[in-house]
Amino acid sequence: MKISKRAMAVIDSPTMAVATKAMELKAKGVDVVSFGAGEPDFDTPDYIKEAAIAALKAGQTKYTATTGIADLRKAICAKLEKENNLKYAPGQVIVNIGAKHSVYESMQAVLDDGDEVIMPAPYWVTYPEAIALAGAKPVVVKTDRANSYKMTPAQLKAAITPKTAMVIINSPNNPGGFTYTPDELRALAKVLEGTNIWILSDEIYERLIYGDTKFISVAALSEDAYKRTLTINGFSKSYSMTGWRLGYTAGPKDAIDAMGRLQSHMTQNPVSFAQVGAVAALTKEAGQVEAMRVEFEKRGIHMAARLNAIKGVVCPQPTGAFYCFPDVSAHFGRTIGGVKITDSMSFSSAFLEQASVALVPGGAFGCDENVRLSFATSMAQIDKGLDRLEQWLGE
Repeated sequence: MKISKRAMAVIDSPTMAVATKAMELKAKGVDVVSFGAGEPDFDTPDYIKEAAIAALKAGQTKYTATTGIADLRKAICAKLEKENNLKYAPGQVIVNIGAKHSVYESMQAVLDDGDEVIMPAPYWVTYPEAIALAGAKPVVVKTDRANSYKMTPAQLKAAITPKTAMVIINSPNNPGGFTYTPDELRALAKVLEGTNIWILSDEIYERLIYGDTKFISVAALSEDAYKRTLTINGFSKSYSMTGWRLGYTAGPKDAIDAMGRLQSHMTQNPVSFAQVGAVAALTKEAGQVEAMRVEFEKRGIHMAARLNAIKGVVCPQPTGAFYCFPDVSAHFGRTIGGVKITDSMSFSSAFLEQASVALVPGGAFGCDENVRLSFATSMAQIDKGLDRLEQWLGE
């Protein structure tokens, strides 16, 4: 039977493919260290779970408003005003089935066939697939390690054409672990003033920033930025709620209304009792997120230092998210364990097969010189995996 060209053109998520392979090896009894999936290793805080359980017991198991329950959208608006200096009415917010759904649905709402979307590399693996599914074309801007893999205003300006409809900014970044400074974001936003180009600002890692890093929402940069930005955020990373599948989008009302019309046919509402848990996450949090952030910061400092101590590995210090993104291309051309290492995929595959450590090839993120390691795992696992990497590369 026929399968659609649309579906055939979509590639499997490389990050989940690595996680799946690691789980298969673990099921066979292999001692695998996994640096693959971008998922916090902490449990969802109890106060969030208790709120959802109470909602279940109270019978809150029915349909809700398509765009999310009123209490949650009000709580999101309060959060955005207090933490991000952004004023939105509840009608300018939609709750989606995870931030991945927010990305997909926002593109379906504002992009047309033939539009171009600028995305700096490294980029999250879902962006190009979501762009293509909206009938648009990804325009990749190759960044430089010397600039911490961040797109410059000159690069952005050079990439703009009459077909440009959107620019994606992901800060803190997956997979790069870098964060744009407020001044860097202002300079990028300045390039877009006077155009009809949307900004999709993926801020899912905003609470996970380190050192003296300062976070600012793109929409808060200026009145112009506010009018053209779709701000995407969620609960998976900051609150360790990956399986709850709750994200949200805030932006101009006409775009949010369009997303609501699409969502009414795609999925209807997000899970009713999960939304109650999300309200608690935003209104009752008392230090749990900060405790996770502090632990991630310690791990990121430790992992980057250890990677940089390995010959032929160069790793910028992460300032956000929970990833290190080292350049390992100095080892391309070598033969290790009988395998010729030619790119990030052969590097990652050989390392998993020979040393039982899972990491994600950077080619999936548009940077084939790199690999991604998540430090959303224990310090003991980090050291075990990096001991194996050092030994494997030293063979």
